[in-house]
Amino acid sequence: MMNEEVRRIMTLDPLSVSPHQTVGEVTAIMLKNKMQQLPVVKDGKLEGLITSYDLWRSADNNAQQQVGEVMNRNVLTIAPKDKVGTAAQLFADKRFKTLPVVNLDNDLKGVVTAFDVIRKAYLAEFPRPSLYQEEFLK
Repeated sequence: MMNEEVRRIMTLDPLSVSPHQTVGEVTAIMLKNKMQQLPVVKDGKLEGLITSYDLWRSADNNAQQQVGEVMNRNVLTIAPKDKVGTAAQLFADKRFKTLPVVNLDNDLKGVVTAFDVIRKAYLAEFPRPSLYQEEFLK
């Protein structure tokens, strides 16, 4: 299970934002979609990651400030052919919740979350969950 490729469990075509969108717009998107991290993409290329922490940290600034000014540009990424176990190690070691999945050209191909790894591990052991079936069997 941990030797499977990340592309088998990643979310394809994830919700993303532009570095030119405002902090106010992105805050509304994250609240509406109950998300804590979003990839920031320009012309299909990953530019960074905006998190709820980044938005909180910039709360004293204007809601019209551009995301590109407050996003994290130093983003750890993973490739589609990397192993699920590699993602699990990164989540455990670095305490990330989301890893953008990019190809060699830095094109965003998807995202993998810690929950994706948990879901995969859980379903390998318990293919018929008794609780939260709607979450585990998506």
